[in-house]
Amino acid sequence: MTFTLTLFRHAKSSWDDSVPRDFDRPLNNRGEKAAVTMGTWVKRTGLAFDHVVASPAVRVIETIDQFVKGTGQRVDPNWDRRIYLASSATLMDVLRDQSDEHKNVLMVGHNPGLEDLVLDLCPDDGTSVLRASVWEKYPTAAIAQMELRVGHWSQLERGLGQLTHFIRPRDLDPDLGPEDE
Repeated sequence: MTFTLTLFRHAKSSWDDSVPRDFDRPLNNRGEKAAVTMGTWVKRTGLAFDHVVASPAVRVIETIDQFVKGTGQRVDPNWDRRIYLASSATLMDVLRDQSDEHKNVLMVGHNPGLEDLVLDLCPDDGTSVLRASVWEKYPTAAIAQMELRVGHWSQLERGLGQLTHFIRPRDLDPDLGPEDE
């Protein structure tokens, strides 16, 4: 049996707003556009999720709101505070707590945890262009999807994944690439 895990890093947030806490930073306009673009790509490629677990940070909530505009699908996330700025180890703990009735989980969160989680779950065999791209940089609003060779979420361990997708906003719209390019 396999499970599918999709990781979605929140879109670009605003550093200009004078919010008292990092947790409360909203998306900027570019981030909103990127989240809609990624949702449209998910709809076009037919990726599906039967459960969403997400950080309750404002930038994640707003990313999901914009993503839904692109997918046209309703999303009812399970908000989990542990995901906020979590390490790969903590994210694995969150995933191990998921019900086995959920075969296709979407996790929406932050870096460096999401990037580290992909690298921890998917072994480096030296041939994966997708993994090398993740290692190079997991930018805002990027999506990675992997198949996990486990019979239960509780069995999740390092090295049990195979990366099947890694897509960045700039792959879909060059205007969403790094600002210095």
